[in-house]
Amino acid sequence: MKLKEYRKKRDFRLSPEPPGQQDAPAEKKAPLIFVVQKHRASQLHYDFRLEWKGTLLSWAVPKGPSLDPVVKRLAMKVEDHPIEYATFEGVIPKGEYGGGTVMVWDSGTWRPDHEDVDASLRRGELKFMLLGKKLRGSWVLIRTRGYGSASDRSWLLIKHRDAYATTEDITTKAPRSVATNRLLAEIARDEGGDEDQAATGDPVRKATKRIREKKTLSRPRRGRTQEA
Repeated sequence: MKLKEYRKKRDFRLSPEPPGQQDAPAEKKAPLIFVVQKHRASQLHYDFRLEWKGTLLSWAVPKGPSLDPVVKRLAMKVEDHPIEYATFEGVIPKGEYGGGTVMVWDSGTWRPDHEDVDASLRRGELKFMLLGKKLRGSWVLIRTRGYGSASDRSWLLIKHRDAYATTEDITTKAPRSVATNRLLAEIARDEGGDEDQAATGDPVRKATKRIREKKTLSRPRRGRTQEA
């Protein structure tokens, strides 16, 4: 079963993550979806997910996607996730696998350049088009020679040169959720997570402003004394 490893790692009595359907449909006529989830767990990373045959093929991208074709982002292949995970935004409890704050950073549809995606994956080169709110145009995932146990999980996520390519840092320019327009710290605050830890995954300027506002609101006003 494709989701066996995913379910084995999680206790759904504690984590709000979706367990997924027991028998997800392998094929569908509607456009294939993709999602990128910004995840502040033990370290900040971006989870890049492509729908294929009833699940989400998933890669963890430590530095996040880059729109610059010169920049090659490491993407570590991880276990498939259920389709329902594409809309998950919230807090995974501390102590649980992947504990931390999750944001739906981008979403949309994708189209493989070649219909036989399984063959492309086996070959180690998957070319595709993205039609998202932040990521668009032509991309490729290329398997590389990793080290040790990661030798077959190490890939590179690269943007092809097209009208959507730029040297602009999209992760800094567009740090908010496409689902709720929240920063990581705001998601943690609303969902009962570690707000200060989550804030370390937001752009420094925005996170600093949020912390200063928080301190200002909690500071007693001058000239006033506390009532007995």
